Amino acid sequence: MKTDIKIEVERLAADPRITDYDFWRSLKNVDNEIFHIANNNEPIPFDMIRWRAILRQARMKRGHTEPSALP
Repeated sequence: MKTDIKIEVERLAADPRITDYDFWRSLKNVDNEIFHIANNNEPIPFDMIRWRAILRQARMKRGHTEPSALP
């Protein structure tokens, strides 16, 4: 049985409308937001952690070994 994260990763990785740059930019935005939240000593929403994992895995599924490197 696949988890909802794996299903979302496969769906996004297979979507030709999403460019490698889109993945990189979205991941960068999520990472920056998490950084700012953490710096303010606020709790990081679990959904942000979940989406960061989804974006990283989908990008890696497309063949990028370094999740946060430039496209």
